[in-house]
Amino acid sequence: MYASLRAAADDLERTGQLLRIPEEVDPDLEMAEIHRQVFDRGGPAILYERVKGSPFQAISNLYGTQERTDFLFRQTLPRVKRVVELKADPANFAKNPLRYAGSPFTALSALPRRHLRPAVRYARTTIDQLPLIKSWPMDGGAFVTLPQVCTLPPGSRKPMESNIGMYRIQLTGNDYRLNEEVGLHYQLHRGIGIHHTEYNKSDAPFRCSIFVGGPPSHAFCAIMPLPEGLSEMTFAGMLAGRRFGYAWDGDHLLSADADFVITGTIRKDEKKPEGPFGDHLGYYSLQHDFPVMDVETVWHRKDPLWHFTVVGRPPAEDSSFGYLIHKIVKDLTPGEFPGIKQINAVDEAGVHPLLLAVGSERYMPFRERVPEEIITQANRILGSGQTSLAKYCLIVAEEDDPELDANDQPAFFRHLLERFDPTRDLHFQTRTTIDTLDYSGSGWNAGSKLIWACRGGKRRELGTDIPDKVQLPVGFANPRMVAPGILAIEAPPFTDKSSYEDVNRLASTSQLIPLSSHPLLVLCDDSAFLAADFSNFVWATFTRSNPSHDVHGIDAFTEHKHWGCRGAVVIDARVKPWHAPGLVVDPAVEARAAKIVDRYLG
Repeated sequence: MYASLRAAADDLERTGQLLRIPEEVDPDLEMAEIHRQVFDRGGPAILYERVKGSPFQAISNLYGTQERTDFLFRQTLPRVKRVVELKADPANFAKNPLRYAGSPFTALSALPRRHLRPAVRYARTTIDQLPLIKSWPMDGGAFVTLPQVCTLPPGSRKPMESNIGMYRIQLTGNDYRLNEEVGLHYQLHRGIGIHHTEYNKSDAPFRCSIFVGGPPSHAFCAIMPLPEGLSEMTFAGMLAGRRFGYAWDGDHLLSADADFVITGTIRKDEKKPEGPFGDHLGYYSLQHDFPVMDVETVWHRKDPLWHFTVVGRPPAEDSSFGYLIHKIVKDLTPGEFPGIKQINAVDEAGVHPLLLAVGSERYMPFRERVPEEIITQANRILGSGQTSLAKYCLIVAEEDDPELDANDQPAFFRHLLERFDPTRDLHFQTRTTIDTLDYSGSGWNAGSKLIWACRGGKRRELGTDIPDKVQLPVGFANPRMVAPGILAIEAPPFTDKSSYEDVNRLASTSQLIPLSSHPLLVLCDDSAFLAADFSNFVWATFTRSNPSHDVHGIDAFTEHKHWGCRGAVVIDARVKPWHAPGLVVDPAVEARAAKIVDRYLG
């Protein structure tokens, strides 16, 4: 396949999937807005030939559509999928030897290969010469948004022991000394964080290399959740169809085929403020202290491309990463999560806030059909890897509708709302951890979780119209139907924690909004926005609520520490004072970018 990022760009151009912008564009907000507008149109990859303030070209939107993502990996993806399946469960080989016959060879042929004259050591540059791309007005500076951050354990010079992860890098702004320091956003429980802990116990300097660009598979390898023992370099080589090239620069491990490599040493016991950054939930992640790296060298290859993306409220280009991960690992779900048939980490809700799962009830068929095993399965999901960051896990039993697809969100919600018992089926986990980027909780990285399970036949016919004679309390207004059984209601603005009393006032409508037809009420700031599109509903509802604090109910009760309600479930999805600000585009930049996009896309 592709030996370089430039080769991939040339292939996309030959097949009409690349847009060149020859005029000078500004990396301060303008390039990001061009990217967003082209992405929103389902447009091509974008090559920016003249970047203001930089001698280097840039490329984005490489994975902007699922079709283009499939195209980039069309020759290698089937083989990679089989290797990952085999690595996760070697018994698969005995079950179907013909399917996996070439898999061991594929993995061995992808082992990393050392280069003595790596392309990336063509020349040196400095941080201030890179395309310093700032995506959102409140961002703390320019960031690397598709980095491959490579570290090794203390004392190791074995590439296969490296960790390559995608942890955003702040290049400018805040207290960073330009060309001398950059910020790294990672937590100690991540792969690089494990290395950080090991270096804290060692006298060795904590060397780090940040790769940008390279064959398209290299960026993807940094975010792929790999089976134990399968290195990122091997995976990148398999997906690229060629061995991962590496080289050494003193004690720094380099990607030989990268377009740029920034090398340096991470300070073990010192942090600096990093952020804000417009993030993938659709809000800013705020400024917090994170590790800092002293920059030593910035290498680049001949004729390099600065590879970047723009994140924000999903869907965005990084949604294709989730799509590709699902294609590779979907057949592994039953092995990783016994009894689970399907999991949808809802992209429109920011992935981690909301999981929709289809489980199975395999035991005690003669008993009453109530949620049993699917609750165990949901707990397994919330206790495993990346899915442990989820806040809401909604799970249903396959037996009730074998054709139900968790990717069909409206159908999934309809199925659940028709069947669940609000006195029994809501199970909370309180005072636990959630995604660091989610500010809906009770503190940074602190919040709660809700398992919402249902099993059994239909209990109710969902209403499709606003109930007659609804008389809302003072301050509540504009009820709108979101979908069958889901009603959005505008509530008074949430000013402080006393605003939770507003929910109690709404309880007086219990006799007017019957559970039998409208089992889910969402309190919000703009009901028309929630009702306009189902993706608006899932985004606003599940990114702006913390289950333990914001899930209420009509005629609620607590019995032996179990919470339930006899009427409708109420989710308070109003914006709270402690929430991070939402992402808003600068109008002048938006207009300027629109003119550029119209000139080239028409």
